[in-house]
Amino acid sequence: MMYSIERHIAPVIERRAKNSKAILLTGSRQVGKSTLFRHLFNNVNQVTFDDDLLLAQATDDIGLFLMNNPSPLMIDEVQKCPSIFNRLKIILDNTEEHGNFFLTGSQKHHLMEGVSESLAGRISVVELDGLSLREIHGVEFNKHFVPSEEYLKEREKKLKKYDGDIWATIHRGSYPELYANPEKEWIDYYQSYVKTYLERDVNKLIKASNHLTFVKFMTAVAARTGQIVNYANIADQVGVSEVTIKEWVSILEKSDIIYILKPYTASALNRAIKTPKMYFRDTGLCSYLTRWLTPETLKNGAMAGAMFETFVINEILKSYTNEGLDYDFDVFFYNGRDKKKRKADGGYEETDGEIDLIIQEGDVLHPVEIKMSTMPKAIMASEFDILDGIPDKKRGLGAIICMIDRKLYLRDNIIALPLSYI
Repeated sequence: MMYSIERHIAPVIERRAKNSKAILLTGSRQVGKSTLFRHLFNNVNQVTFDDDLLLAQATDDIGLFLMNNPSPLMIDEVQKCPSIFNRLKIILDNTEEHGNFFLTGSQKHHLMEGVSESLAGRISVVELDGLSLREIHGVEFNKHFVPSEEYLKEREKKLKKYDGDIWATIHRGSYPELYANPEKEWIDYYQSYVKTYLERDVNKLIKASNHLTFVKFMTAVAARTGQIVNYANIADQVGVSEVTIKEWVSILEKSDIIYILKPYTASALNRAIKTPKMYFRDTGLCSYLTRWLTPETLKNGAMAGAMFETFVINEILKSYTNEGLDYDFDVFFYNGRDKKKRKADGGYEETDGEIDLIIQEGDVLHPVEIKMSTMPKAIMASEFDILDGIPDKKRGLGAIICMIDRKLYLRDNIIALPLSYI
């Protein structure tokens, strides 16, 4: 396959490779890790531990393996040989050279254990996601999304109207092969993905008692994208214990199949619900598992709102990772009973308030609501004022990301934005 899709994280990786003894690129299977490394470092020796013979050689005698495969060396799916990390530590401790090893791995479950135990401080870790809308449409802009006046001004310099049906993109998903080979059959790709990677790699960690249990679990999780995590509910549907479901969900998170969005729980919000939300990383895979087999059925189906929200959340996260930034301490959601509603008798009752996303930029909190609507109204952002009473924080410009085709101020501190602004 000819390399044709410019990945926004490429300059970040090149910069870090020049300043690091080794670099590790993480991300789920098929997001393009080895393709990107081969494109950027085509003069480097390359091996993959997907090759059982090479894996056996490395497992039996790691010293001999590294003699036969000298650095600079690229190793694909490095987590399959945990014993290599201690040897890499010794090598890296005895050199001052940069760019010795280029590692990729798709299972943080094993990967980060080896890295944190042996290679902490010796290796630069970079995360690669599936393609972003910016990458798909060739937009040359690589700053993380935040609905501030400064960001919007910068973004408008490179603004590009996205042609075509957005639901076709949401349904197709973000795996590069589906865009590099437009003729690729969608159902064939995901059927193969589930059989080749999920059932082989992920289920090896999950150890479901049988194939049917694994499929039921994956389907149950996919059907709950964009929802508060309810382990008991999933356990009832799959027929295993709640403790088991918690372990399995953790494995999906570490395999970059799902993302767990943490709740914003400032002490001033004393009624905040502390349970996280769960999002599938790829809307195409999620559509396949929940059997929405065309963009039209997805758009008009019961999961349309949740899938649109999942897509937008992922686009915002990609805007961070593609800039080489960690977003774990910057993005949250809010759900709680801090909102008061006036009753007919003049009293108040507490009602649920929810903010789909809170982006923390320094001491400023930017609330974001995600709606499929083409007619956004300020009332859709009525929960944003929950953030006004938080000590040491101030509420910044809030956004409603929706299906309109141009930027629209709804109030001086609330703006409706089309997807092209992310």
